[in-house]
Amino acid sequence: MINSADLVQMGQDAKAAARQLSNLSRAKKDQALIQMAQALRNASENILQTNQEECQKAQEQGLKAAFVERMTLNPDRIEAMAQGLEKVAQLDDPINHVDEMWINENGLRIGKRRVPLGVIGIIYESRPNVSSDAAGLCFKTGNAVILRGGKETIQTNQAIVHALQKGLEAVDLPKQAIQFVNNPSHDLAGEMMTMNDSIDCLIPRGSKNLIQRVVQTATIPTIETGVGNCHFYVHEACDFDMALKILINGKTQRVSVCNALETLLVDQAIAKDFLPLAGQALKDHQVKIHGDQVSANYIDGVIPATTADYDEEYLDYEIAIKVVKDYQEAVDHIAEHSSHHSEAIVTNDYAIANRFMDDVDSACVYVNASTRFTDGEVFGFGGEIGISTQKLHARGPMGLEALTSYKYTIFGQGQIRE
Repeated sequence: MINSADLVQMGQDAKAAARQLSNLSRAKKDQALIQMAQALRNASENILQTNQEECQKAQEQGLKAAFVERMTLNPDRIEAMAQGLEKVAQLDDPINHVDEMWINENGLRIGKRRVPLGVIGIIYESRPNVSSDAAGLCFKTGNAVILRGGKETIQTNQAIVHALQKGLEAVDLPKQAIQFVNNPSHDLAGEMMTMNDSIDCLIPRGSKNLIQRVVQTATIPTIETGVGNCHFYVHEACDFDMALKILINGKTQRVSVCNALETLLVDQAIAKDFLPLAGQALKDHQVKIHGDQVSANYIDGVIPATTADYDEEYLDYEIAIKVVKDYQEAVDHIAEHSSHHSEAIVTNDYAIANRFMDDVDSACVYVNASTRFTDGEVFGFGGEIGISTQKLHARGPMGLEALTSYKYTIFGQGQIRE
């Protein structure tokens, strides 16, 4: 396992690699991404064996089934990781793209050109596919990356990164462009958060506790991502079948991800008709229900909800339900409890749908669709580095452009300022 001195060296190596990557042609980068994808496939047997051993250990330690599901790989997920790299290779390269250009009153030709951030540090938890997704997106945008995954999947992540490095070496690029911190020490993670000399941007992905620790500790500029207390508001003017379909998809299609539903809000006017249907549908999928007193009147076995329940990102087969008297109470509840990730309404009222889009201040706002679509690949970004819930620099699913900054290029003809 690496120590403090090794971490400093990793930072220096990443900085040197980033300088080399910043001037790579698109063709060279795409060639490397294709080689990285093939290297993943070649290493799949080893990666899956390693992952199986770590998942078994996690089960023996009594970790929740939803947590183990997040850390589990299978042949389809390995192939999806490889295909993700190939999709990134097919995307336009944003680096050196000129967003705009103009000539000012002094005759200076001023351009705004996309450039890499430099070295990106990513601190994440249980999902090992993050190693591949993040590395591919960072590499495509000319950034070096230092990855620090959770202790439960250290060996899996290391095997993935080793394969990616083989892909880089196959096209004569430095393996230091993609590095992995194989020491789960919290102290070492703290040191990584203050490596301003070598890391230009830090992105945490994982639980609320992890993200807040990084945001509060890091001296490096940080992009806050991921915590998803996602709401689904069933408006009185809605199609019940559509509402039930979206509810069950949003809550149960994959419970352990940040775009899964955590809170259901239902208009009082339809509560007596809709809630028994919703309650039965949720119970059919073994979802534990925390609810207010009104919802308990229509659904048997509801656990009395506390204020904390409405702030919870369960990441499990649990949901909080509240009956609201009208639209305004629904959006007020979302404003108070939302993590500003993804919110949805189901309604046939066009005016209400547009008000919801205006009134709800989250990264992604849906009308008559599941929040499970909040995903960089689904949005057409070829993948994502994370889902930003802040407003500065990037917001929502972060694809290639979110991993760039810009510089101004100014061409003159001898002008001086008077």
